[in-house]
Amino acid sequence: MAFPSAPFALWSVSLLTVLFTAAVHSNTSFEDDPLQPMTSDETVPVGGTVTLTCRVAESDNSSLQWSNTAQQTLYFGEKRALRDNRIQLHRSTSTELSITISEVQLSDEGEYTCSIFTMPVRTARATVTVLGVPGKPQISGFEHAVKEGEKVTLTCTSTGSKPPATLHWYKGDQLLKGRPQVVETVDGNPTYNVSSELTLEVSASDDNTLITCAVNHPSLTLGDKRSEQALRVLYSPNVVIHPESTLPREGEKFSLRCVGNGNPEPTIYTWDKKDGGLPLQAKPDGAVLHFLMLNKSDNGVYVCHADNGIGSSEGEYTLLVQDPTAMSTTSGVDHAVIGGVVAVIVFILLCLLIVLGRYLIRHKGTYLTHEAKGSDDAPDADTAIINAEGGHSGAEDKKEYFI
Repeated sequence: MAFPSAPFALWSVSLLTVLFTAAVHSNTSFEDDPLQPMTSDETVPVGGTVTLTCRVAESDNSSLQWSNTAQQTLYFGEKRALRDNRIQLHRSTSTELSITISEVQLSDEGEYTCSIFTMPVRTARATVTVLGVPGKPQISGFEHAVKEGEKVTLTCTSTGSKPPATLHWYKGDQLLKGRPQVVETVDGNPTYNVSSELTLEVSASDDNTLITCAVNHPSLTLGDKRSEQALRVLYSPNVVIHPESTLPREGEKFSLRCVGNGNPEPTIYTWDKKDGGLPLQAKPDGAVLHFLMLNKSDNGVYVCHADNGIGSSEGEYTLLVQDPTAMSTTSGVDHAVIGGVVAVIVFILLCLLIVLGRYLIRHKGTYLTHEAKGSDDAPDADTAIINAEGGHSGAEDKKEYFI
């Protein structure tokens, strides 16, 4: 019985549709069904490349096929079916079909289907999850310097993340706790905007300290995206007085310098003396107090007041003028003592050298002379020489001592 060509084509399409519809997504393993395709889910960030792999344990010469989320065929064996240059064949064998998708977009997310046209048709699905990469965080809320003791609120915002990113605050290396972050959806876009607030009460030590907002997200390596904000804190000066010399002497010139570390630097310096006014010979010149000629009457506690418009602070220095005559006498006595000690040491060394020399001379040693051996018993010089060269058993050894 013959079928008209058009009805036959419709019947074939319907049969394939029924086969696809009847195909059940199965987790059957290779051991249960060697012809069952096996795939794996993949996660990829926007702009990245994902590889989809489909395998079967055995081949019956049936072709493997990859389809996208819209059930459009991407590859049928080695044959490209969809003209999308981002999709390329990675590997095609009788038991494997692998493809790559580059420059992945958010719209590429979904279920991809691998099919093998056996009877019945067997399929396996792989879910591709596309991560929206968060943008670099932006810190706002700090436009100008603040005074110590005041509070400042910073806001950190990051856009385009999927799933929502997590924001962390740091002060130097110290992790800070901000308010619970706010997550907002984006109209017509599957990404999220996240923001977090941090409130700090600043002190003088916070001046020029870096506050960091860092983004944590599966698409990033920790610390990849962060922003920093330097704090600028206005604070009262810390005053320290430095003397020109550590030994101020009577009759000499002398000065005290007032150093005020503050933000901003102090512009107004005033000097006074506790329990009385400044001496006539003391002349203030801004941060420096000059003494034209020191006197014992200048002894006392001097105070410097520094003002930078934010606040005023003071520092103290106790001046004790030294008597130059007493210092010279003390110095002379010290030198005399040192000279006496050195002289005693030199004398002892000389005595030791003399005693050692006399000892060495007295005990230089004894030795025998050839002339002494048997010379007393020899009748003449020739016999004495012969006795000396041959030895004489009955002769006594002659000893010579040198003193």
